[in-house]
Amino acid sequence: MSANGKAVAENYKRVKTILVSQPKPERSPYYELEKKYDLQIDWRPFIHVEAVTSKEFRKTRIRPDDFSAVILTSKNSIDHFFRMCEEMRITMSQDTKYFCMSEAVSNYLQKFIVYRKRKVFTGKRSIEDLKPFLLKHKAKENFLLPCSNLGSKGVSSFLDASEFNWQDAMMYRTVSSDLSDLSNVTYDVLVFFSPLGITSLYENFPEFKQNDTRMAIYGNSTSKAVTDRGLTINIKAPAPQTPSMTMALEKYLKESNS
Repeated sequence: MSANGKAVAENYKRVKTILVSQPKPERSPYYELEKKYDLQIDWRPFIHVEAVTSKEFRKTRIRPDDFSAVILTSKNSIDHFFRMCEEMRITMSQDTKYFCMSEAVSNYLQKFIVYRKRKVFTGKRSIEDLKPFLLKHKAKENFLLPCSNLGSKGVSSFLDASEFNWQDAMMYRTVSSDLSDLSNVTYDVLVFFSPLGITSLYENFPEFKQNDTRMAIYGNSTSKAVTDRGLTINIKAPAPQTPSMTMALEKYLKESNS
């Protein structure tokens, strides 16, 4: 066998165990892969969200009800925005305008407010979709951006560049989970979806060596975090023919477990 052929054979060694660095869902296409390829798939979130306390938040001297518009980028931002309002005994005006990054975020908002189209504006996926709505209300509104310790760089950059009257407000944190109860992470495949997941891996297992473990990685920023650590990416999504991680895994498993 040539050197190149040997490398390919090693890359496609049979997969028996996979660890997905997310909470276990009720339904998932991963379960179909588990049965089809006779795998053991374990689930463990490597990161989690922690609330910023109202006592800590008050030190910022930000009051949500001082703002006439709120930009909501995720379900977490909604949860923690309204949690903070409740803890601070603040009731937002019925005239407050809400700018939601996606339809899923907009739908989730209905759990917290009486939904009126005249005050809820919905994008498709990114800040680009919200631009027309935001620019239309730029002159009259002052905007609050509830966020985590990671901020929301794309939104912040747009608001700064367009000279909006706005303020970000850290109401929650995304942090590494404690994985000390895991004796090791010697799975055939580790699946990661964020750079923070890679950070958590090394915070919990500072001596981690890839060895025969294959890394399944979603997204460019996660890929960069992996290569910055000197690790090899074996399975990557999204790609033109494999837009989801499960599709990328199945493509690999067809080779490794055939």
